[in-house]
This record gives sequence, structure tokens and C-alpha cells, in this order.
Amino acid sequence: MDLHTVSDVITADDGDWRTGDRWLAGGSYLYSQPQPDVRRLRDLTRLHWPPLRVDDDGLEIAATCTIAELSRFRPPPEWARFAELVGRCCDALLASHKIWNVATVGGNICAALPAGPMTSLAVGTEAQCLLTDLTGGQRQVASADFVRDVESTALAQGEYLRGVRVPAWAARSRYAMRRASLFTHGRSAALVIGRSGPDTTGWTLSVTAATRRPVVLRLPDWPTEEQTLDQVDAACAAAGWMDDVHGLPAWRRHRTLRMAAQVRAELVDARSGGTTTGADGAGEAGR
Repeated sequence: MDLHTVSDVITADDGDWRTGDRWLAGGSYLYSQPQPDVRRLRDLTRLHWPPLRVDDDGLEIAATCTIAELSRFRPPPEWARFAELVGRCCDALLASHKIWNVATVGGNICAALPAGPMTSLAVGTEAQCLLTDLTGGQRQVASADFVRDVESTALAQGEYLRGVRVPAWAARSRYAMRRASLFTHGRSAALVIGRSGPDTTGWTLSVTAATRRPVVLRLPDWPTEEQTLDQVDAACAAAGWMDDVHGLPAWRRHRTLRMAAQVRAELVDARSGGTTTGADGAGEAGR
């Protein structure tokens, strides 16, 4: 798509924000449809952030890190389960490797589309989003609060997503993930991630794709399956079930609750020393 209204491309932090400015990272979403109101692009890639940085506090993923770069990430041995989750979330971005080499983590999150797998990854790992404005001011927002609705985020005018930080305790955690789609290679219609960590007796469960905004349940204990599903159902209803060509609300609800039960069972089994694993859940429409 040619953005024929664009008159200039500048460095991201060059001068004040103007009407018609738009952030540019990989551009895979920006260039995918007409943008008649865009006049100037602020290129985040010119800031040359390192794509991935590991330290004692965890992992920092730059907003400009591409899906391809993230998929090649080789973590410390104790982060093996987190690395598996990263790979599965990358695979959920159903696109060619040409797109993988362009599309960015930050762009996928900031598009605020329910099926965005990088949003799922950030929310499932309880990552923090680092926001920066044109004066250099910074603030952190929990990933669960960053996407507020379809195509709506916590970014204020002139702010951009600098990166997301996955805490070290989350990188050491155990994960279970299920994903459902109407088609084997279709867009995610529901994606559920469960996490149980070595540093706590509780666990978390997140739902994305099925709802208008991410849903996260932090459970200090291990309620029964029925109690868990009641909480999931109520939280997702409050967030609003998605209704589009990728799945009707009733079907999304059915798949989400079924997968939430599977995720809970897998984490309970792992906690007791079992080795149960589950299928992805893609293409199970109608069950």
C-alpha cells in the first residue's frame, strides 16, 4: 500500500508531535491498508534499540524487535518453558517468514487487535510495558492494562511503546497454552495461557483473542475446575466476547472455557509431578 499522503519520514524523537504523525516500526500493519490521515512517519527503528536484552531482572524485548528475532531467542536453561511459550506465540502469528522479518513485537501489541499473539505473550507472562514520550519521560503500564479495547491502547498522544519487560520470575515459570481457530491455519479466535511459578503457590490464567481486551485472573490458590470456570466466564463477559467472522461469541465462550479447564488440569498435573501436555486446539470448531 502506498502512503501517498506522507510528506516526510523523521527520527522518532525529532521535534514536537504534529497532527498527522504516525509511529513507524516494521510497517506490516501500517502499510496494509489506506492511511489517508497520515502526513509524517516517525521511524522508531532509527533509534537502534537492541532487540533483546537479558539481565538479572528478566528479559527486555524492544518494541522494534521483529518476530523473526524473537523466534530465534535462546534463553538461559532455566527459562526453557518460557522459551517454548515464546515459540508458540510466534507461530500463532500466521504469516510468511517475509512478514516475520518485518513485523515487530511492539507493532503487534500496539495494533491492539484481539488476536495479536504478542499481546498474548506479554499478558501471559505479566510483562510490563515501558512507554516513552517525546520529552524523554517514561512510565510503566501492566501489559494487561495496555490494550483497553479493540484498536485502543493506553498510549497518550506523542507516546510510543519502548519495549516490554518480562520479569525473571515469570521467565522461570511453568506454562500451559491452548489456542483455538475456526481453521487449522486461521486467526486465533481464543487463546488461553496459564502460568504457575516457582516463587508462589498461586497461578494466573489469561484469555486473549476471544475477548475485546485481555483478561487476567490471578488465583492465590487452586480453586476447583467449576470455580475456576465460573471466574473465567464472569471476567470474559465483563471484558466483552468478540463477535466477528473469526468466531461467534457463543463458540468463543465454549472454546475458552474448555481450554481453560485443560490449562488448569495441565498445571495441576505438572504441580503434582505428572507430565500431561495438550494439543494446540486449533481447528476444533463445532466440538
